[in-house]
Amino acid sequence: MSRLLGLDVGEKRIGVAVCDETQTLARPLLTLKRASKKEDFARLAALCREHAIEKVIVGLPKTLRGEEGPQAQRVRRYAIELQAALNLPIDFWDERFSTAEARDLIIGHALTRKNEIDAIAAAVILQDYLDGHNPRYAPI
Repeated sequence: MSRLLGLDVGEKRIGVAVCDETQTLARPLLTLKRASKKEDFARLAALCREHAIEKVIVGLPKTLRGEEGPQAQRVRRYAIELQAALNLPIDFWDERFSTAEARDLIIGHALTRKNEIDAIAAAVILQDYLDGHNPRYAPI
């Protein structure tokens, strides 16, 4: 298996996470400060090459009702352009509550650096995706 890259795309920053080669465990990688799309895509492409990424998982910020609002539509458009730039498949994953879960993890581990929350949120999204696609966790 190869690695997956998880993204939490915000207006100012992009949280980035990566999983291990067995696609079992996600970990925060870094937080990118957004620049132009061209610069963002170049930095993400470099990370994909460095970590031998086969697919990108993008958190989709749905509403509490599970619908796609304006922010989800912006993220979807951004990800579609990113997919063309990376020439890698992209899956979307519902990211509702991922930032809240990341904040809980930070509080629970006494982490204080604000820029970590985006990368941790990306790891939460990616781990949820991995768990949802792991046959060991399939309902009986």
